[in-house]
Amino acid sequence: MAGFAGHWPIAQAQSHAGRKAVILVVGDSLSAEYGLKRGEGWVPLLEKRLAEQKIDATVVNASISGDTTAGGRARLAGLLSQHKPTHVVLELGGNDALRGLPLAGTEDNLTQMTKAAHAAGAQVLIVGIQVPPNYGSDYTRRFEAIFAKVASNTKAALAPFLLKGVADGADAATLFQPDRIHPTAAAQPRMLDNVWPALRKLLSLK
Repeated sequence: MAGFAGHWPIAQAQSHAGRKAVILVVGDSLSAEYGLKRGEGWVPLLEKRLAEQKIDATVVNASISGDTTAGGRARLAGLLSQHKPTHVVLELGGNDALRGLPLAGTEDNLTQMTKAAHAAGAQVLIVGIQVPPNYGSDYTRRFEAIFAKVASNTKAALAPFLLKGVADGADAATLFQPDRIHPTAAAQPRMLDNVWPALRKLLSLK
């Protein structure tokens, strides 16, 4: 996708109000570079891509390893007030599943976070995650559906699956750290590519 950079000579990402874009990423360990060297995660790679494509935007990574949707919801108001983002990327929910938290709670938390971000003037991108089939087909299906449902109900953008081509690829075994939960550095560009198309559409370039 970097090949398109030439079409945007000096593009500046802006919100509808004309402000420079501030992209706030609220996520868990998948976005917080767990087990990686600083700068290897998909969020730092996003910063590099924006710079390479001459898109003038600031990225704030407020991701915390182990965070749940409830944790993200509890701290979102402070983050919105502090950073005043034009765009909010929500990458949460995986730890809800790992802890067996009620699906209704996950859905409500994501919904309320999206509404709060919209109320603060930010566009929202919800990043979907899936759980392994050993959770049971019914739970797996209902959990996966939460992200698209929230995005549809709140008119937010959606990146369907952060780990597409990583967890479900032929080389999946080589793309995870020994814990088999957290992707390696080699997987991070694929993760960015899964987020980028939807985020790119949200960035209003002038």
